[in-house]
Amino acid sequence: MFRTLLLCAVLLPLMGCGDDSNDPSGGNPDSGDPAKVTYAESLGVDLSAMTLLPSGLYIQDLGEPGTGAEAVSGAIVSVRYMGWLPNGTVFDSTENKAAFSFVLGRGSVIAGWDQGIAGMRVGGKRRLVIPSSLGYGRNGSPPRIPSYSVLVFDTELVSVR
Repeated sequence: MFRTLLLCAVLLPLMGCGDDSNDPSGGNPDSGDPAKVTYAESLGVDLSAMTLLPSGLYIQDLGEPGTGAEAVSGAIVSVRYMGWLPNGTVFDSTENKAAFSFVLGRGSVIAGWDQGIAGMRVGGKRRLVIPSSLGYGRNGSPPRIPSYSVLVFDTELVSVR
């Protein structure tokens, strides 16, 4: 009896070890770290030229910053955007659509957007490289966004109300 318990005590912890091939989400948590993925050359992502926030979000203003109203928590902001997976696949865009509006800082969008849009001014453009922990995480957003995906967005702040 004691040997059986000892054997269980040794083997049970080992059963959880290994790769993520048995992960029902199909992803690898390491692939959600922007510094651990390879970006399609067409995206032009250069993490060393970007600002890394303490949360793990990378931001980079593109061109001149906007000169209009500032995006602050609680404001309704409208944003035009293009979103890519690191391999260069577009998963969402406002191209040929109206700008996307939401209340900033209220959790109505992924955390990477709440953090990355804050501080922008109307007319400004910003690139966001979002770790999976600030995006869709383990669950992803099927069918377009796999689990643990880093997300790349080019954004433009259209209005603040």
